Amino acid sequence: MSSGVRGELLNSLKRAQAEHAHLPREVMEEISRSLEIPLGDVFTVASFYSFLSEKSRGRNTIMICRSVPCYLKNSAMIVESLADELGIGMGETTADGRFSFTSTNCIGACDSAPAMLVNDDVHGDLTPRRISRILKSYR
Repeated sequence: MSSGVRGELLNSLKRAQAEHAHLPREVMEEISRSLEIPLGDVFTVASFYSFLSEKSRGRNTIMICRSVPCYLKNSAMIVESLADELGIGMGETTADGRFSFTSTNCIGACDSAPAMLVNDDVHGDLTPRRISRILKSYR
């Protein structure tokens, strides 16, 4: 696959994600047909990037950084705090559809570990109290 087609594929997937809040199979099949690339290539790209999802997500997607700096700064405490605050576990969405909670590789906030991404907003130097305040700002 050429770099131009790969770029168009990623852009198409990002647009579809924004429109549908996830990537339904039918949409990925349409992208495959329109770009004339195998469906397997579409699924490969869609599953590689953590900001893309085949499952429906909440209005606000929380991604916990799994990088070594965050791990060393107790990212497990962040996961626990979020699970307690939201009443859901990793990979789940709140019943009201406001938040989805997942993990990802580095979000580029190593200098403020532990960190998380809420939608496109980076939040670092996290503590349970700070997490609570941050979540309230997205309700």
